Amino acid sequence: MSFHGALIGIVFGTYLFAIKTKVPTFFLLDIIACVSPIGIFFGRVANFINGELIGKTTNVFWGVVFPKIDNLSRHPSQLYEAFLEGLILFIIMNLILNRKNYKIGNCSYMFLILYGCFRIFSEFFREPDVQIGYLFDLVSMGTILSFFMILAGIIISFKKNDL
Repeated sequence: MSFHGALIGIVFGTYLFAIKTKVPTFFLLDIIACVSPIGIFFGRVANFINGELIGKTTNVFWGVVFPKIDNLSRHPSQLYEAFLEGLILFIIMNLILNRKNYKIGNCSYMFLILYGCFRIFSEFFREPDVQIGYLFDLVSMGTILSFFMILAGIIISFKKNDL
């Protein structure tokens, strides 16, 4: 729950800071949503270099062996996440931000929705956390938490757009 827990902490801390400084919360969260994908990118590249958060075994030609883990060829799931949750999300967030009809809060809820979708996709190629494994022998904790991110993003989008 490291990413998802950090997200909760960032939202809570931003809310408290916004109250103290009398700056709209979603204004601050939009800024964070636009710049955080770059940090996520570098974090996932570091996970790859350190052999952390390894992928599932594979026969694809781009499979990677992490000798400190085992000698099996594995998906470089960290790089998949770096690409999707880092680069692609950064580009999308900035495209949204630079639209003419931009409304405060759009980047915040779109970050939740898109990161959640990208993370769920990436979870198909990633080994679940050793201490948790698969819940209900079906889904990882990352998938469940990302589903709730998507749900929160959808709820915020309806509330922000008064639909």
